Amino acid sequence: MAVFRSGLLVLTTPLASLAPRLAPILTSAARFVNHTLYVHLQPGMSLESPAQPLSSPVQVTFEVLDFIAHLYAGASLHRHLDVRILLTNILPKTTFLMPASVQNLSHPPEVVLTDFQTLDGSQYNPVKQQLERYATSCYSCCPQLSSVLLYPDYGTQELPVESLNAPLHSAIRPISPIPRSQKQPVRCYRRGAVGGTFDRLHNAHKVLLSVACVLAQEVLVVGVADRDLLKSKLLPELLQPYAERVDHLSEFLVDVKPSLTFDIVPLLDPYGPAGSDPSLEFLVVSEETYRGGMAVNRFRLENHLEELALYQIQLLKDQNHKENEEDKISSSSFRHRILGNLLRPPFKRPELPSGLYVLGLTGISGSGKSSIAQRLKGLGAFIIDSDQLGHRAYAPGGLAYQPVVEAFGTDILHQDGLINRKILGSRVFGNKKQMKMLTDIVWPVIEKLAREDMEIAVAEGKNVCVIDAAILLEAGWQNMVHEVWTVVIPETEAVRRIVERDGLSEAAAQSRLQNQMSGQQLVEQSHVVLSTLWEPHITQRQVEKAWNLLQKRITKTEAQA
Repeated sequence: MAVFRSGLLVLTTPLASLAPRLAPILTSAARFVNHTLYVHLQPGMSLESPAQPLSSPVQVTFEVLDFIAHLYAGASLHRHLDVRILLTNILPKTTFLMPASVQNLSHPPEVVLTDFQTLDGSQYNPVKQQLERYATSCYSCCPQLSSVLLYPDYGTQELPVESLNAPLHSAIRPISPIPRSQKQPVRCYRRGAVGGTFDRLHNAHKVLLSVACVLAQEVLVVGVADRDLLKSKLLPELLQPYAERVDHLSEFLVDVKPSLTFDIVPLLDPYGPAGSDPSLEFLVVSEETYRGGMAVNRFRLENHLEELALYQIQLLKDQNHKENEEDKISSSSFRHRILGNLLRPPFKRPELPSGLYVLGLTGISGSGKSSIAQRLKGLGAFIIDSDQLGHRAYAPGGLAYQPVVEAFGTDILHQDGLINRKILGSRVFGNKKQMKMLTDIVWPVIEKLAREDMEIAVAEGKNVCVIDAAILLEAGWQNMVHEVWTVVIPETEAVRRIVERDGLSEAAAQSRLQNQMSGQQLVEQSHVVLSTLWEPHITQRQVEKAWNLLQKRITKTEAQA
């Protein structure tokens, strides 16, 4: 069976009958498409007529909006698929004017699939030809377009009669006391707005955006959270950069409704353009941001602007969520799942001891880095503690002892001749010139000692060595590791831990963190990210996941050698 990177699914069954069959249809389609699946709604269309079928308008009703939410919810079971419901033919009755030109898509479909049922349930060739003609008359497709009739594969399990006529769950509603019916036409507007973080664009985002695209007929303003609005997010270090989020968002929006003008802007405060633009008429919010939408309207009234019509989208449940993850589809859960994964290709280090794979483990003060090192030790890693190497370097007879004394004077010594690191620290803290003088002496010595300890690891038969070093990247020691592993923690939690562990004031703890690379800066140069934010057994599960994936990489590298 051929598998295609991109496909177009043409759904011809009336929506009420189609909804209960969506799960098997999507499962069947997912066997043929492994990346982008476009969905085109054309309920009631026949592919057995001798005349070429033409795309016709689908009136915007609450049933259509609910179906869009239902489809995206079902598609979330197929995480490898980037599903995009095309909205070009979904129109308000007042503007039943279809575009005359073929719509270009970001990923031209290589295969067109349909739920259309032939009379005998076979792959009837004329029907497939009609399907291909229809697809190419609507969208830009690959020249060698294939076609697949999904029925009867998806229809092998009979559904109860009552489920075929069951109404769709109401997923979208206007914030209004007036009850709505599924067949009720949806009011559309010239200009509207929607906002969010839109990190790792997922199906819940797509429902929010699709409803906004259907409601807007001319312009949609899309606010994308940035800067201060990101600080409270879970694992903000793993958020995609603003420009990357905008690129993914823009591609999706232009694909699903190219007739709209999209104004994508950074959201730097809770109100954004929705609070100040007099031309906007509606705002799409989720259950979580409903109160924010109400606050926007209060803000508008205070500034003598008309209220926006609010449309609230229900959250999509994540049927695959795990312990410590939200039960809704969310970017936070996606970021949580990234922990322990390889984010970028490892460094090639042929100069390191043969048969030894070296990790550099780092993190801000209070991140729990040392506890991660102990968990890795328990799994079989050889640990090199850079702090202990530092003590060896400063000790009398150590390689850094005499150069440090000569550079900073004998008044940094205890009476017994040991270097008083507190006095030395106060001498260099806040003095860049003095600090550089010290690190130029000590860091190369620690690196030399670490390389010597690597040989000990080899002698002991270890195949993984971990250099535990808070200053790994500042010192440039990534040049002697295959991968950089970083432990992240919110700064507020790091401050709390430092205060509790070291007895410092909050101000002193914050000052310490400000003199280190931030978690964000560390992650930007990391291969694997971990976090100790949750219970110990969650941390252990993360570390075991990262370790098991590492072992697979090592085995693969050895097989290729």
